[in-house]
Amino acid sequence: MITHFNELKLQTVSIEAVKQFYHGRLGFTIEYESRNEIRFKLTDHATISFEEAYEPISPAHFAFEVPISQFGAAISCLQDKGISFLAWPDGRVIDEFETGKNVYFKDCDGNLAELIAHYYVNEDVIAPSGIIPILYLREIGFAVTKVNTFREKLVHILGLRLDKVFDDFTFAIGGTAHAVITSTQRRWVPINMLALPPKMIVHLGASTSQFICTVQAKLDGMGQPYHKQSDDCIAFSIDGYRFQLSRKSAYSEETLSLLNLPS
Repeated sequence: MITHFNELKLQTVSIEAVKQFYHGRLGFTIEYESRNEIRFKLTDHATISFEEAYEPISPAHFAFEVPISQFGAAISCLQDKGISFLAWPDGRVIDEFETGKNVYFKDCDGNLAELIAHYYVNEDVIAPSGIIPILYLREIGFAVTKVNTFREKLVHILGLRLDKVFDDFTFAIGGTAHAVITSTQRRWVPINMLALPPKMIVHLGASTSQFICTVQAKLDGMGQPYHKQSDDCIAFSIDGYRFQLSRKSAYSEETLSLLNLPS
């Protein structure tokens, strides 16, 4: 099964600006840095990285899960670092919904970042990381022209389950990983930002080598090309989005169960 997002790799127009924002303001530890690439540690099991690209960049959407008990402290920490939150049309910046709370902000490349916290998540299972207490990388947005086609492929290939299934929006979920699938005709809240397909590589953690073999067999059956990087790692694309699937034992099925995530 898919257990988590292991890494999100995005493009940037400035490594230095990314460094100032994610390291200088958000306090993320730098794991690797070169002239045109930088990688930050989010948690013990997740990273976000940027590669400089001499081309226009479509902004991505992603969300970090934080403990509900530390949500207010995380907001204050970001404000102290000079982060401005994006307002909804009615002027509020914190959205409170049935199962939790969230806020949105933009980084130096215009990516739409989100802090989100849920009442149902058991905070005693995973230790949060960093000055912004991140539990895991929860959401990555996928803007597509045909939501139903893309989500069906994620279900078939990766065994993800669906939630909030609409014609123009769907969650496809595996473990702590939530793929937010939205139509390019539906804008990102709270600022009605155009949903453009970003260039990115999404690294997924798999529970077992057998699961990776199962994914390979499904790709073979579809005639979908893939690159086998090792016995425990394959790379492939789905409708223009690039994925890498590796066996990562970050979260066992027992751990995921203890987190009290919705089934």
